[in-house]
Amino acid sequence: MSNIHSTCMIDKNANLGKNISIGPYSIIEDNVHIGDNTIIHSYVHIKSGTTIGKNNRIFQNCIIGEEPQDLKYSNEKTSLIIGDNNIIRENCTLNRGTKHSGKTIIKNNCLLMAYVHVAHDCIIEDKVVLTNGVQLGGHVEIGYHVIIGGMSPVHQFCKVGQHAFIGGGRVALQDVPPYILATGEPLQYAGINSVGLRRRKFNQDIRNNIKMAYKFIYKSNLNIKEALQSMKNKLEITEEINNIIKFIENSDRGLI
Repeated sequence: MSNIHSTCMIDKNANLGKNISIGPYSIIEDNVHIGDNTIIHSYVHIKSGTTIGKNNRIFQNCIIGEEPQDLKYSNEKTSLIIGDNNIIRENCTLNRGTKHSGKTIIKNNCLLMAYVHVAHDCIIEDKVVLTNGVQLGGHVEIGYHVIIGGMSPVHQFCKVGQHAFIGGGRVALQDVPPYILATGEPLQYAGINSVGLRRRKFNQDIRNNIKMAYKFIYKSNLNIKEALQSMKNKLEITEEINNIIKFIENSDRGLI
């Protein structure tokens, strides 16, 4: 049993799951797929090419799956893919991909607070929190369990590593490596994300090992290549250290 308000406009080619709620004056276009138990509030516009999983909550005035704000976009068919158990608060704007990757992806258990913008070709991993007014440029990659503080833009093509925390009102112009706290103007390393890591059951030995890794990167006179080699030679290569090494080696824009 679904609860769909009589004022909604739903294309006959939209594919709706079971037990869906859609509030007044919302619009669901063709080629939209919405999973079971999803709640869509009033004045939401879900554009063609959008796939939404199960148990999502989308609040008032969101624009979901709009075409990219990219001058190279030439009306090619692309998609926005949203996973399960996400909360998307008021006035969020989430764009489809371009021919570069064909899709924008928001995975599972994320919280996007009011006025968040996710541009084309972004990838947002599980359990990400984007607080009020966060703006992601095109091709941004946000790692697992990242939190970004309010009103913080992330420059196109930047990557934010897993379990990182970016303070509110900051500007990310380069890659933010995993497990760290980033704040200041310009944005800079401010230690590891100790509070977040403790809450997520990273023990003291793991946190100390992560801290040592970043001493090579940020607290020594070594260049990046030398710091990586020192990490490989002197630290136990745990999963976390391996994640740090891979992130840095794959960084395209350089580190904050």
